[in-house]
Amino acid sequence: MRDLAPEIHRQRLVIEGVPRTAIDDSGIRDYLAKMSETLQMSVLQDPVTNLSSQYGWAGWVHWENSGAHFYAWERPRLFFSVDIYTCKHFSVADALAMTADFFGVSELEHKEF
Repeated sequence: MRDLAPEIHRQRLVIEGVPRTAIDDSGIRDYLAKMSETLQMSVLQDPVTNLSSQYGWAGWVHWENSGAHFYAWERPRLFFSVDIYTCKHFSVADALAMTADFFGVSELEHKEF
């Protein structure tokens, strides 16, 4: 993919994992607030969540520097996916360590792009 705006810093990270227990509304909001602190992002809107009867929980936090989406499933298996997009540099290692610790994951994968 050709970089159409090389003068604008963009950093993306997808984190996926298998948590020990199901993740609910408060877990998502607490996680997104903690991720905001960990990555030193300025929060413009506190985390919000929504529950879909078909797909499970979703959440979003709006940062001055962009934001993060969170998705959690209970069926067909316990699973979560986080999508972080920002125009400010952040530490991938810090994001992964915080996520692994927060959810006590048995498996964690990630991709930067």
